[in-house]
Amino acid sequence: MITTARAASPAATLLRLTRDRPRRPAGERCEMCAEPIGESHPHVVNLDSRALMCGCRACYLLFTDESAELRYRAVPERYLHFDGLTVDGRAWDELQIPVGLAFLFRNSVQDRMVAFYPGPAGATESELPLDAWETVVEASPELAVLRPDVEALLIRRTADSGGSCHLVPIDACYELVGQLRTLWRGFDGGSEARAAMDGFFARVADRSRPAGTGAP
Repeated sequence: MITTARAASPAATLLRLTRDRPRRPAGERCEMCAEPIGESHPHVVNLDSRALMCGCRACYLLFTDESAELRYRAVPERYLHFDGLTVDGRAWDELQIPVGLAFLFRNSVQDRMVAFYPGPAGATESELPLDAWETVVEASPELAVLRPDVEALLIRRTADSGGSCHLVPIDACYELVGQLRTLWRGFDGGSEARAAMDGFFARVADRSRPAGTGAP
């Protein structure tokens, strides 16, 4: 008598394939070449999707040429601060930003300045009047050093102080947005969110140098 082996069920086959699949190595990896990277690593921006991508140093350096027409841009690491609050109350009103914390950057694909402010749902875009930013730069020409897509003007206005205005890498803004999203409570964010903002801006201030120093 001839016996035939019974075919494995689809579920058993899937289980075997899953069990035999090589494990993904632990730790973060470059999203371009898959090389292992440390916890602290550079980022590049996809100009079309606005997505931030983790990269190794070698891949990051491929996209540092600002004059090249590339789909990706390397996020620089400079932090600058401006004496006083460069964007004053009148300019803030012209920008029509409804809260006291926002970051602004130039989107080169859309060829316009955009503004975002953090909250419980993440980053919310504020529709900027087309000529508002040009008016601000005319009053404060030093703001023209902002690099499109990869750097942002991070502004915080408070009732008890003049506020602060920094140029920061765009990934720092999204780091702040992520922190506040997890901590936000109530209408104004709550004490934990405010403490996180205070700590974040203290670190930014420590890393910042005065704008106009001539350093890249």
